[in-house]
Amino acid sequence: MVRVSTTPRRVTAVFVLVTALLVAGCSGAGQRPAAGPASTPATESAPPSSAPPEDPATKAAALVAELSDEDLVGQVLMPYAYGDQATKVSAGSAAGNRALGGVDTPAEMIEKYRLGGLILVGFSADDPTQTNQETTNVDNPKQVRELTTGLREAAGRLPAGAAPFLIGTDQEYGVVTRITEGVTMLPSALGAGAAGDPELTEAAWRVAGTELAAMGINVDFAPVADVLVTRSTVIGSRSFGSDPGRAADQVGGAVRGLQTAGVAATLKHFPGHGHSAVDSHKDLPRLGQSRGKLAAEAWPPFTAGIEAGALAVMSAHLDVRSIDPGVAATFSYKLLTEVLRGELGFQGVVITDGMNMPPARRYEPGEAAVRALKAGNDLILMPPHVGKAYEGLLTALRDGTLPRGRLVEAATRVLTMKFTLGDAPAPELSTLGAPAHRAAARALAAGAVTVLRGRCDTTGVRGPVTVTSSGGRAHTRAALTEALTSAGVKVVPSGGTVVHLVGYGDGAKDLRSDAAVTVAMDTPYVLASAKSPTLLATYSSSRASMTALADVLAGKARPTGRSPVKIPALPPTTCTD
Repeated sequence: MVRVSTTPRRVTAVFVLVTALLVAGCSGAGQRPAAGPASTPATESAPPSSAPPEDPATKAAALVAELSDEDLVGQVLMPYAYGDQATKVSAGSAAGNRALGGVDTPAEMIEKYRLGGLILVGFSADDPTQTNQETTNVDNPKQVRELTTGLREAAGRLPAGAAPFLIGTDQEYGVVTRITEGVTMLPSALGAGAAGDPELTEAAWRVAGTELAAMGINVDFAPVADVLVTRSTVIGSRSFGSDPGRAADQVGGAVRGLQTAGVAATLKHFPGHGHSAVDSHKDLPRLGQSRGKLAAEAWPPFTAGIEAGALAVMSAHLDVRSIDPGVAATFSYKLLTEVLRGELGFQGVVITDGMNMPPARRYEPGEAAVRALKAGNDLILMPPHVGKAYEGLLTALRDGTLPRGRLVEAATRVLTMKFTLGDAPAPELSTLGAPAHRAAARALAAGAVTVLRGRCDTTGVRGPVTVTSSGGRAHTRAALTEALTSAGVKVVPSGGTVVHLVGYGDGAKDLRSDAAVTVAMDTPYVLASAKSPTLLATYSSSRASMTALADVLAGKARPTGRSPVKIPALPPTTCTD
């Protein structure tokens, strides 16, 4: 595994030098992009530098100096594509790709638009982000590995092919997890916050990075650095909790774990989606907090992630009234350039949230891409029409609407991240679900289990147990039943001590008044309405979390978690020692 980190001072120096050399450059009229040699190199040779030749920023600068306008524009685009293979897709997927960019396959999209990267999308149950997932690229790890291999082969034929191709996905664990089959499933971020041990978090996220790398993915759009100040369903258990300091520790651990395994971490959603309950997949949330309040409550996890070396930050579709009222952060120079870069000191890649979400679709794809780049984003994620976004950027570059220096800076940052990640051989797929990986997930899940009502030393159940749940959770009931049986607890279909499970989206109507134990497998707010004498929280329904819960119910483990969010009339834990 290769540990990756940023080199902000050197990167900044190179950006300044390259921009100075290239900002006055101009290219020819150019033609529609096609695979092949670059049409209009920005300069004849790479700029001089005192940095060692193997330095990622120096390599990026040298490559940028050789690229045409078409190539530079392509490097700042990271769309999605239809299909689960690079070069062969169904008729429906081909139609989708033609509507998105006038091509049939993902490989053709890469070649036509000289792309810097591609995001893999997919569906999972209880996913609050599924409204902007218009297709799915993932089925199982073997298929994903074959897909990413094909994508890299296509990108390797581009003029920028010396730099590793970026392939990203949203693998947060918990409700937003694109690849769920055949991988080690970690507990949710809120579960990690309940465990409160950054070393456990780092170990678990190192597992996540290793498994993503084995599937050919080198960018994870995680961890969520949002502080859960406002109760919401869109962020919810995706956050590490409501305490900025404790969340910051967890974010730092997740970043170190991912990037030790050679996968770029992405802090999201700056400047802090946890301060609004409005879903930016539907509308533009407004943050009414003062600048000082945001700095104290929302930004510490982002600062911690930056200090841990995070290679990327995702900008959010949020209207921050105290800083740039009426302007989504995605398009705000004040927030992205003056605050994120100027005040927080981030020098890596700024990536937009999905540009196919309603707040970004207020503009045509080309105009939106130009506005986002001028604000300080370096990578345009999921434009609703990649062809229009590409043409809009190229036209703006040539008519002066988009300053050349801004495009050069963005492309240099993207290529620096690529060279920082490198192209080391991917781990074998056999590493997925390895015993050591499962052990790391179990350790984090065990640390998360929390008692919010009932004595800490009497959570074990007596006699046969009947496991129930709100609707649609048969798979989770089966996992807990299996784990209880393995722990020596008899499980019966009815008539036993009722252990009732509630999860994402559940409310008071989903509780059982006769349950001896009620367990919250997502945010624990619903427990405030539960009447059970024993209330537990796992914050997650993963197999590791169900195993940890079974050990507590069997009296084999002491629950040591502490709720990372405040629940009316309930303590963070009843375990006081």
